[in-house]
Amino acid sequence: MAGFASDNTAPIHPKVLAALAAVNDGTAPAYGNDPVTARLRETMVEVFQAPQVRVFPVFNGSACNGLALARMIRPYESVLSHRQAHINNDECGLPEFFTGGKIVAIDGFGAKLTVEAIGDTIAHALEHAPHTSRPKAISLTQSTELGTVYSLEELAALTAFARAHGLYVHMDGARIANAVASLGCAPHEVVKGVDILSFGGTKNGAMLAEAAVIFNPALAEDFAYVHKRGGQLPSKARFVSAQLQALLEDGLWLELGGHANAMARLLAEGLQTVEGVALLYPVEANELFVTLPRPVAQGLFAKGHQFYPWPAEGPDAYRLVTSFSTTQAEVKAFLADL
Repeated sequence: MAGFASDNTAPIHPKVLAALAAVNDGTAPAYGNDPVTARLRETMVEVFQAPQVRVFPVFNGSACNGLALARMIRPYESVLSHRQAHINNDECGLPEFFTGGKIVAIDGFGAKLTVEAIGDTIAHALEHAPHTSRPKAISLTQSTELGTVYSLEELAALTAFARAHGLYVHMDGARIANAVASLGCAPHEVVKGVDILSFGGTKNGAMLAEAAVIFNPALAEDFAYVHKRGGQLPSKARFVSAQLQALLEDGLWLELGGHANAMARLLAEGLQTVEGVALLYPVEANELFVTLPRPVAQGLFAKGHQFYPWPAEGPDAYRLVTSFSTTQAEVKAFLADL
């Protein structure tokens, strides 16, 4: 049986569990004033080569996105995102609740925003001012909700455009490790021009740990109040910080993201040899979107394989997600049953 439903279904990595046990000894200052959280900031400085960076641990990705965007826009302003973005489709209005503003959804192949599409949206909004929310930020998902990855060239063009038009840049990095591993670049290259990164750990081996990583010093100011008012300031912050620190140490996060990507590629290679199966998008990270004849999919479900129908991509579309814990044996078993 293969578990391809989501990387959220994966277990906690043993090193993360060990890190939690290691900090569960004695007392430590509360609300992020502990040495573990201080060390996490130092590590983020090293990883992203950003001496000015501020780090705010949080419990989950939706809240992380909401807090980041709340620091960027006012209630009469908007965030431009792809229509498939998690903030638009899967957070039950939480970003709008936190910001009071509006998300403007934009189309684009592979769940990617383009400079042209953003430019057209801004032009329309400004022509209709003040009746339309004023664009103030763009949100990029890296890797995207369809398993594609923005190239460094695409990111450079988008962030340059944002700067030229006075827009903040938020990056939803729930799967940032998969993106960096896919690009084979240094982590700081992926966040160049980004104001706030929602750094994801939960999908990559943590129990529940994300962080708002703020590169823009102006946005770091007063973020502590947003963090607290949003209900995301952990009293025992060391237990959240320890999870992220364990992932970042010795490049474990990239090792795990790279393994998930490799299993996705292995799965994609096998799928491409099966008649009646088609990949809908390039497999660049750890998510695959495929078409399967419905009887075939039902047969796989009957054998206990776990994956989701994805009707947004068509009546016979399905999503399969690999994780750091996916094994070659699982992939081979799935392909054999297919």
